[in-house]
Amino acid sequence: MVNLLYTELLKLKRAKMFMISVIGAMAAPIMMFIAFLSMKREKPETILTFDVSFYNTNLNVLMLIGTLLYGVIAAYLFSREYTEDTLKNLLTIPVSKTSLIVSKWLLLLLWIVVLTLVAWMMTLLLGFVGQFEGLSVAVIVDSLGQFFVGAFLLFLLSTPIIWITMLFKNFVPTIIFTAVVTMANLTVIDTDYQGLFPWSAVHMVVANSTEFVYPASYSYAIIFATSVLGLAATIVYFRRSDID
Repeated sequence: MVNLLYTELLKLKRAKMFMISVIGAMAAPIMMFIAFLSMKREKPETILTFDVSFYNTNLNVLMLIGTLLYGVIAAYLFSREYTEDTLKNLLTIPVSKTSLIVSKWLLLLLWIVVLTLVAWMMTLLLGFVGQFEGLSVAVIVDSLGQFFVGAFLLFLLSTPIIWITMLFKNFVPTIIFTAVVTMANLTVIDTDYQGLFPWSAVHMVVANSTEFVYPASYSYAIIFATSVLGLAATIVYFRRSDID
């Protein structure tokens, strides 16, 4: 497993996708910073604070950019062996299909962790540039916790995306699916059903929302059930599929 993960990391070193994803991770902090500056220009008396900046940036990541960005990364990791026609050669070595899936999934987790740290640090840096107020140890710890918990839950929800990628062996269906999920997030936000849709429920869990209409346990159960079913479907499909 370690060797497989190391091999995946070596392949990533030669790819431009990582740098593109870093730029994508910076999008949410930059967009929110511009929005805050616009607010300050219209209402000069507005006090801009770090905690509000961290919260809104993470909301943007969880509900909009994260699903799309992490979905594209997952599609890239799990479709490249098909598009580059290297899967047949890879499976000639003594490695199980399940181990291959898990190694790529772990690499996705590492990738998401790095991008989450990039987004958090960019938010912090822009807060200093904008002279935001209220930075404290508590704000730093709480914001880091919310960023990384949200990232981990979105990582868990990557499994249906991976299954779709494996099923169609193509980027396009995956991108369509993540776009639909993002639109669904925008549709159910501020409704009674936000906590029942896996991807929008992530934000409510991370923010420890007081707006749960249904018990919070429902949201946790839906998120983890979606993840487990997606992973099981991926492994079963890959193990049973013939590699032409």
